[in-house]
Amino acid sequence: MIAAQLTATGLGHTYTAGTGTHTALGEVSFTVAPGELLCIVGPSGCGKTTLLRALAGLLTPTLGTVTLDGQPLRTIPAGLAIVTQDYSRSLPAWLSAASTIDLVLDRSTHTRAQRRERVARALHEVGLTAATHKRPAELSGGMQQRVAIARALVTRPRLLLMDEPFASVDAQTRFDLEDLLLRVRAEHAVTTVVITHDLDEAVYLGDRVLVLSGTPATVLDELVIDLPQPREQIATRETQAFVTARTRIARLLTPNASPSTENLRGRP
Repeated sequence: MIAAQLTATGLGHTYTAGTGTHTALGEVSFTVAPGELLCIVGPSGCGKTTLLRALAGLLTPTLGTVTLDGQPLRTIPAGLAIVTQDYSRSLPAWLSAASTIDLVLDRSTHTRAQRRERVARALHEVGLTAATHKRPAELSGGMQQRVAIARALVTRPRLLLMDEPFASVDAQTRFDLEDLLLRVRAEHAVTTVVITHDLDEAVYLGDRVLVLSGTPATVLDELVIDLPQPREQIATRETQAFVTARTRIARLLTPNASPSTENLRGRP
């Protein structure tokens, strides 16, 4: 499956409720090249999730356009996988982890044995082999999120959109899933957009990082992340290039921070 090119041009959105309005997005423009991994960071409530919904074809923006491979996006595109913040509600309560993942595989192109093998591999990749037959009510929040991630990755999508995908897991599992995402992107050239509040994660994962302002969101800056591949959790984070990129993003998001606080890991 050929990776997608995604383009947002002058994207803006205003919500209307009763007689009131709220503008979540200003005019946001950017392009994601085929096979690129773009991370998006910005203050809480700045419109990042609204932006992701527009990129997925789940929301029609009030301004601007989204195109996928040069074609206007008017509905959910083929080859899309999305991992949302509200992962628990996206998992059918009556299905096991394995059945939930199997549900998204095409029965016309995969035999039962092939589907079983791909599901088993997906569960192994996210560390859930022992949870194969468990339903969501039997899983912790972090385990439910890993099922949602496995379901997204098992299809080997051409466009992958992720909204805070690793926020509910412990630190070690987060590192493992970050590295899994990088391997999938490298092996299958998946065009990927990840929204995250974690600046370290954005720099570690991204080929580029898009930094958004507060509401209504506009683009403050785009940073090309010049770090060697493959990346390694400890060694990469110790490099000067990593620290410099992380500090630059922190300055953009917290312009009044003092030198003693701007390098602290945390959420803006």
